[in-house]
Amino acid sequence: MMGPGIGLTLALSGLPVTLVSRTAAGAEQGLSKVRAQAEMLRVNELAALAETAGALERLRAATDFDGAIGAADLVVESGPENLAWKRDLFARLDQITPAGAVLASNTSGLSITAIAASCARPERILTTHYWNPPHLVPLVEIVRGEKTCDETVEAVRNLLAACGKTPVVVKKDRPGQLGNRLQMALLREAVHIIAEGIADAADIDAVIQNGLGIRMPAYGTLEHMDIAGLDLAVSVLDYVARDLNSEPHAHQYLRSQVERRNLGAKTGKGFYDWSGKSADEVKARRDAFLVQVLRGRRRDRVPHGAG
Repeated sequence: MMGPGIGLTLALSGLPVTLVSRTAAGAEQGLSKVRAQAEMLRVNELAALAETAGALERLRAATDFDGAIGAADLVVESGPENLAWKRDLFARLDQITPAGAVLASNTSGLSITAIAASCARPERILTTHYWNPPHLVPLVEIVRGEKTCDETVEAVRNLLAACGKTPVVVKKDRPGQLGNRLQMALLREAVHIIAEGIADAADIDAVIQNGLGIRMPAYGTLEHMDIAGLDLAVSVLDYVARDLNSEPHAHQYLRSQVERRNLGAKTGKGFYDWSGKSADEVKARRDAFLVQVLRGRRRDRVPHGAG
């Protein structure tokens, strides 16, 4: 459920927010998750008690779709990754929301142009792809559809920046947007390395966690290349690229895992044996690390002498 974290982010910035669910149980579950996330931010000094209390007062849940959304200035959809479902939903949103309302999808890869195809106001429609968990990860990808107007993009970028997020604009509506294109390229090569017997999953993850990944919050890949020198980049790429996987589809090794129902944590086996490994503990470790990074960033922003 991405909706609660997205809603909390907006509510913390001072906006009234309504979480819309199809069932009363789903609505209550969403509110419960928001309360837990707000408490986690407070306990870890990422938001003050007054901020989280105010956000919770501004946030409610509803099941009356038309009644809850009919007067909204901004709608952020975070439903199933199903193009037909999203197209039908946005066609309905296009009809019931005010003319100036911005309609955004949290899709992680579907075309926002295709989602908006049946809408009369595609210039007001775009993607805002929050990264999980959305109440902690700063990044939000704003993806322009073919007919999204500049004013909509700028308004949403300014709003997200005011919420403390790091918005980036993806200028072309392409599969995988920006972050997932980079992530899938890394995944494709990681699977290829396992299939070729070059290294195992644990060592690949160790390289990412303790090598290139640990320094990326400080400077990015392209910044690193500029510092190292683009002439060196050309030399290394000319040598290495010929041995990298470039197949335009999922690797057969990955397909064979799926065929054997080795789907990862949910079936007990994937790249790792999960019989003695907890997905919840891994996610808790992830969140604890994110909290420490965010707390460090907050400290860096506090002026000297400030309380």
